[in-house]
Amino acid sequence: MIDITILRTQRDALAASLARRGVDVDLDALTDLDERRRGVRVRAEEVRANQKAAGKAIATLTGDGKAAAIADASQLAEDYKVLIAEADSLDEEFNAAWVLLPNMTDPTAADGLEEEDAVEISKVGTPRKFDFEAKDHVELGTALGVLDVERASKVSGSRFGFIMGDLAILEFALVRYAMDMVMPHGFKPMIPPVLVRDHALYGTGFFPGDAEQVYAVTDDDLFLVGTSEVPIAAFHADEIFDEDELPVRYAGYSTCFRREAGTYGKDTRGIFRVHQFDKVEMFSFVRPEDSTAEHEFLLAREEELLGGLELPYRVVNVAAGDLGSSAAKKYDIEAWFPSQDRYREVTSTSNTTDYQSRRLKIRYRSESGNELVHTLNGTAIAVGRILIALMENHQNADGSVQIPEALVRYAGFEQLTSG
Repeated sequence: MIDITILRTQRDALAASLARRGVDVDLDALTDLDERRRGVRVRAEEVRANQKAAGKAIATLTGDGKAAAIADASQLAEDYKVLIAEADSLDEEFNAAWVLLPNMTDPTAADGLEEEDAVEISKVGTPRKFDFEAKDHVELGTALGVLDVERASKVSGSRFGFIMGDLAILEFALVRYAMDMVMPHGFKPMIPPVLVRDHALYGTGFFPGDAEQVYAVTDDDLFLVGTSEVPIAAFHADEIFDEDELPVRYAGYSTCFRREAGTYGKDTRGIFRVHQFDKVEMFSFVRPEDSTAEHEFLLAREEELLGGLELPYRVVNVAAGDLGSSAAKKYDIEAWFPSQDRYREVTSTSNTTDYQSRRLKIRYRSESGNELVHTLNGTAIAVGRILIALMENHQNADGSVQIPEALVRYAGFEQLTSG
């Protein structure tokens, strides 16, 4: 969540940030509620002080005067209980509204409200011109016997796939390739839990706003994560770093689960938009003054990874209205997908500033006292979409798929073939 002092001292900036996101919030009502809850709590503390003073005075009194003082003190105690209950209720009402507000938007985030409003920053490589009839990943994978979405539908329903044979080996190759590329930059490999308690999703900003996208295991009060960002961020909840420890970086590998609510009829073919996929996620804890540079650093790691896979791609600055609640700014890298004749997102990196650390209470010791860290995340490899991009961009006329040189030593073969 954002700092409450922004509402009290920077309302114009808050209003401008919300407007850029296309979010309509009654800031007058929020301000009034904030003032009322603070006012009631001040009155409660005043009554509490009077109650304590009355309690001390009772000891010096006798007779009717003492009895009257006891009655007054009793009334003050009752008044305090009523006021505290009212203050707590107003706090709860305020917090329920405040927690829904998104992060303050970075001034350098692109303007606009839709995905199409993203601003292209750079473009690398040239989409391939095929001299044969190119196939999409489902046709290629089915013919090679390495992908089966029909049986997956029979077993699990829509938006699932069986990845088999050498394509499964290629997935493991991608994961190890990603780890080997990021570890020299200080990222510690991690395999986190994929079932978390609600505080981890609340702390990272996915609850309450994106709850409809999360699978719940209701009998155990656990939830399946849609990204390892969630458990990695919560890993250091309620902790204080020493300043010289920062930056702290992790590369988390996990299976991810997303309900994809609201996307029915969209990207339904194959394994582009599925309920279950694997991903290597970079995550950083840094000092506030370092988060802008860290964001560029994460983007550079993503470009390095994608460049080694010999895929045409472009980098875009995501529009303010298309940002997730926790992100102040986000870059997407979109690879070229021949079957769609367009660039589509395969990795992203977000600077969430202190939005998550405030909820999770993650701080560091500075010369001026304990301060909130900034958190950032970035996709190293989203396996499913990268597999699609590799198959479609590196396919051969005979239906085989050439493996990029960077992956050959991990995969142990140079082509995906039907043999």
